[in-house]
Order: sequence, then structure tokens, then C-alpha cells
Amino acid sequence: MQSATLKQTNHVTEPDVLVVEDGHRLQVGIMGGTFNPPHIGHLVMAEQVRSQLGLDKILFMPDANPPHVDEKKTLPAKHRVAMVERAIADNSHFELDLTEIERGGISYTYDTIVALKQQHPEIDYYFIIGGDMVDYLPTWHRIDDLVQLVQFVGVKRTGYAQQTPYPVLWVDAPVIDVSSTQIRNKIQQSCSVRYLLPDPVFEYIQKEGLYHE
Repeated sequence: MQSATLKQTNHVTEPDVLVVEDGHRLQVGIMGGTFNPPHIGHLVMAEQVRSQLGLDKILFMPDANPPHVDEKKTLPAKHRVAMVERAIADNSHFELDLTEIERGGISYTYDTIVALKQQHPEIDYYFIIGGDMVDYLPTWHRIDDLVQLVQFVGVKRTGYAQQTPYPVLWVDAPVIDVSSTQIRNKIQQSCSVRYLLPDPVFEYIQKEGLYHE
């Protein structure tokens, strides 16, 4: 919150000067991914990071064309965006961000962070990844430049070492062994996915007939 103070002067002809002081930089987390579909694991990770680090909010950022995923297996963006909207609707600290969807093309995190910092220089960004993804950081596009722009936050996972040559801030969170791949497979096999997804996401999947083929 900005606080304004009046700076008094001794010269009677000089008007008082309004000095605006901003002592708080927004601290914003980013949850990126295909969200194909978004599930309770994503939500728990985001909420634990937000709470433990005292972040102002978390941006859920669906990617357009992830560099590491077979495009043929990824739903069109409109469905993934709709599911994210429904997944985060009941948390006032969660927001949908369409930066990568609107930009299109390959969704490189480096390009995204550069764009965000140009648009919002007053914000400090924290990029959230699972502990299993930390090992892959050396393969990320322009990773040496990226770590100078954003703070990576690793969510600890059983079986994965917390060792990396890159600066990663580690956070503990309940281990929820669920993945989007597992959910897609269960739907294809006509198995229940109740409680693995927020109910509004499950209802959307049923309504649109997603993942049955």
C-alpha cells in the first residue's frame, strides 16, 4: 500500500511537495503447465507455496505449445483455459494468466518472464515447479539467464534429491501422487476420477466429452 507524506519547505513561495513512497513490491507466484487437466495436486502445490512464502497471489498460466509435450496429446487451449478457470474459481489468491496462450508459439519460460517483468517491473516473480522437474532445469531454454530474472521454487517430492546447481527455494507440501496423465488414462478406462479433480473441472470434462478417445 502506498503511503503519502508531505515534504515541508522553508521557502514560503515554494509549494509543498507530495512525496509518494511505495515500500511494498508485489510477490507473485507462477504455476505454469499444460493443465491437461488441472488437478488437486496443482492446487495444493500453489496454495502451500503461497502460504509458506507469503506471496500476494499465484498466477495459473496455461502454455500454448509446450516444448516438451507431444502436441497431438494436448487439448486445445480453450478447453484447458476453461478447466483452469473452474479449478481456481473459489480461491481469491489464484488468478488465470493468458500470457503464453495469447503470445502463441512455443511457450519458453524465459520469453514469458522477460515479457512479464517489462510489463510489471514492480513485481517479484516466483516460478513454481515440482521436485521431479528440478533435475530438468539444465535443459530449459536460456536457463542461465532465466535464473537471474526469477526465483525458482521447488516443491519437495519423495524420491527426488534437493540438489541442483541453480538457486532453488525449497518448500514442503503434502505429497499427492496424482498426475494429469493418470487422470486421462483413468477416464479412457472409464474409471472414477472423483476427488482427483475439483468438481467443476470434472463436470466440464463430462459435459465436453474430453479424454474418452
